Amino acid sequence: MFIHDTESALRAATALVNSLPEIDGEGIDRLATLEDLSTFLQEYPYSGTIRRDDVELSELRSARSQLRQLWTGDRVAAVPIVNAMLREGQALPQLVIHDGYDWHIHATDDAAPLATRITVEVAMAFVDVIRSDEFDRVRVCSADDCQAVYIDYSKNGSKRYCDTGNCGNRMNVMAYRRRKAEESA
Repeated sequence: MFIHDTESALRAATALVNSLPEIDGEGIDRLATLEDLSTFLQEYPYSGTIRRDDVELSELRSARSQLRQLWTGDRVAAVPIVNAMLREGQALPQLVIHDGYDWHIHATDDAAPLATRITVEVAMAFVDVIRSDEFDRVRVCSADDCQAVYIDYSKNGSKRYCDTGNCGNRMNVMAYRRRKAEESA
């Protein structure tokens, strides 16, 4: 559906947003320590300067709320958010090839702060989502007790629950139990 670098940036953005403490209802910040940052970077590698220090962690934690805004509205509402992210990051898209990846876009200098590079990459990914008219795949989990975000990559666009908290299974079990209770009543 999306090219590799777009999908990679969308997956990283989803993980960052879902690391916010208010997402899972448990109040756990999943990007609280330098170890959490290392775990994130291991799963979602970025090229360029990476300091792995408290400042970088703080900047990345701060970026999560701005990224979350992309899931709060529709396609039209996302445009000014994306444009602001590109402007603030001083985006200057360029084609690059490195580390076994085919041609793709880097939109900031490799020496820019990690949070800036990630925010700009996410903005560029959302440019693709918006331009391809696929914004209806940008979703918040339908489970009653979950605010996790996801991108629906399914062929038919029918995914309703995130992969964060086993929400699909939980909601299906609850619906099954309700039906059984109604049948026996």
